[in-house]
Amino acid sequence: MPEPESPRKLSPSAERMIREVGTRQERIARGRSQRNSILSSIAVLGLVGWSVTIPTVVGVLLGVWIDRRWPSRFSWALTLLMVGLAVGCTNAWLRIRRDQR
Repeated sequence: MPEPESPRKLSPSAERMIREVGTRQERIARGRSQRNSILSSIAVLGLVGWSVTIPTVVGVLLGVWIDRRWPSRFSWALTLLMVGLAVGCTNAWLRIRRDQR
């Protein structure tokens, strides 16, 4: 049976280069994960914003239309603004809870 080769000793400059490459690889991997987390956070913020904005705006537009069509003592625009805001906030809260899982 042939004798196993003994590991060769690397020169100090080769060891230093290997350490530097490892450090750079770690830094690149850390940067990629941070970039992905920042982009995903921005995407979630956009989704949450639209989840609140769309029902609120729809509520106001519907309320203004009802107020013009059938005038009354109280403002449907204000009432449906509050309803749309509540629906939007609930929608955003549910979306955030789902994304956390």
